[in-house]
This record gives sequence, C-alpha cells and structure tokens, in this order.
Amino acid sequence: MSTISLRMNEEEEKLIKEYAKINNLSISELLRSSVLEKIENDIDLKLYHQAMKDHHNDPNDISFDEMMKELDLPQ
Repeated sequence: MSTISLRMNEEEEKLIKEYAKINNLSISELLRSSVLEKIENDIDLKLYHQAMKDHHNDPNDISFDEMMKELDLPQ
C-alpha cells in the first residue's frame, strides 16, 4: 500500500480530524472515500452530459409501455 502526503494549514487539519472523529472514521478512510466519491461524481457528470448531448443530437424517445415490452417485463 502506498502513502500520499498533503499540506494543509492547522485550521484545515483540525476540521478534518474533528469530522473524522465525529463520524468514527480514520483520517485515511475519510480522505480516501471523499476523493473516490469526488472522482465517481465527476465521471457520472461527464456521462450525463454526454448522454444529454447524444439525446439532443438524436432524440429517440419511447413510451413506458414500449420500454416494458422491449425489456420483456409485465405491464
């Protein structure tokens, strides 16, 4: 496992430590999950924008009933 270090001022360090303590997390768990969540959100947002662009360029809508039939689900 690797280590990443970062610089922050004392106020930021205090805030992070208190937040981690209140939420019963280690600082490593808090930072790792926060960074990974940020990355996932950015990826999701890019996919959303691409899907909206694709839909705008080729708006191919189907009704709910058509979707259910296409997915072979009961209506």
